[in-house]
Amino acid sequence: MEKNYDILIVGSGAAGLFCALNLPDTWNILMITKDAADQSDSFLAQGGICVLKDDDDYHNYFEDTLKAGHYQNNRAAVDLMIRKSPEIIADLIRFGVEFEMKDGAFQYTKEAAHSTARILFHKDITGQEITSRLLDQVRKKKNITLREHTTMIDLVCYQNTCTSIVVNKPDGTIEQIHGNSIVLATGGLGGLYANSTNFPHITGDAIALALKHKVRLQNLPYVQIHPTALYTKKNDRRFLISESVRGEGAHLYNARMERFVDELLPRDLLTKEILQQMHADKTPHVWLSMKHLGADTIAEHFPNIHRRCLREGYDVTKECIPVVPAQHYHMGGIQVNTNGETSAMRLYAIGEASCNGVHGANRLASNSLLDVLVFAKQAAHHITQHHTAYSHPRPQIELSQYAEIGPLKRAYKEAVLDAIQRR
Repeated sequence: MEKNYDILIVGSGAAGLFCALNLPDTWNILMITKDAADQSDSFLAQGGICVLKDDDDYHNYFEDTLKAGHYQNNRAAVDLMIRKSPEIIADLIRFGVEFEMKDGAFQYTKEAAHSTARILFHKDITGQEITSRLLDQVRKKKNITLREHTTMIDLVCYQNTCTSIVVNKPDGTIEQIHGNSIVLATGGLGGLYANSTNFPHITGDAIALALKHKVRLQNLPYVQIHPTALYTKKNDRRFLISESVRGEGAHLYNARMERFVDELLPRDLLTKEILQQMHADKTPHVWLSMKHLGADTIAEHFPNIHRRCLREGYDVTKECIPVVPAQHYHMGGIQVNTNGETSAMRLYAIGEASCNGVHGANRLASNSLLDVLVFAKQAAHHITQHHTAYSHPRPQIELSQYAEIGPLKRAYKEAVLDAIQRR
């Protein structure tokens, strides 16, 4: 039996959830996600979310974002993101998100390449706080159906218009699902890398299908490496040591326990310095010390990092920890405008899967959560204003061609990696 929805949203991270919550309650919305709904990279974000504190900070915030992005940013997108930030924070608070407060005022932290403290946070689990609250709100909506463990394996397009998706359901069967508009919010591509802070199932699915269907892409080689992930010999996802740790004053040391770099350099520049130091020392990591911040500050601001490091055998209140750069974020993706529109009709892309150029060649710390929320809301509003039912014949796909899912997934991954290296 054919299924038809007003909107199909692929992905359950902050972008997909926030988009769904900004669409009309009268619309029939289907969200799918390839793992459990809380297994998105949005849940892993630690440091915080940037906000324009007041008009006096606009110029500095704008300049910090451009400087970190090597002035390759889309300035209109940067302007929109910054100016919309207070509105987004108000939305989040309305949805129940709690940020650190003192005497009734927001507390702000500072991270690398920021000229001032402008980052709101919730301990060191800001992404979890925001995304879990949004997920709770989505689960309350009667018009939104959320299907977990359901993987998009193809788009169905007709005359440059996307009409359907093909999914692999939890029981292994294949289904074609129709939507009047389709929103790709599948996240980044860290699962393609052996050394990444991302979940391994986040593998650039939307980019793979954009390649297949000739949807325009942008800045694919712009892959961000985070300077400080916890070093381990385990073959596992790298645990991020938040930028805000260095923003609060943590130090980096070489093998001789000497400070060797300005810890607040932009991520790409700091990564380069760390890799050069590792090469000079002939070591697989450098050392990071936060013990001088004090046990009280660590317990209050970085409890999750403290607990995880203890599980790995390190007490950050008393000793240094080994850190190494790891793949973290993709600034490239499906080319979109500031409304999330792609080069294909009725197809939108938001979040890390998309690229409107807001980050340029390197993302400024804690602009990611703000980026995905601002432009998810922009896309939702554009869809709402331009929504019409699809009235043309919908191509019916021979589903038997997707019988072998394993080779198909491997082909998609290889295509994305090849495209990143070629461009």
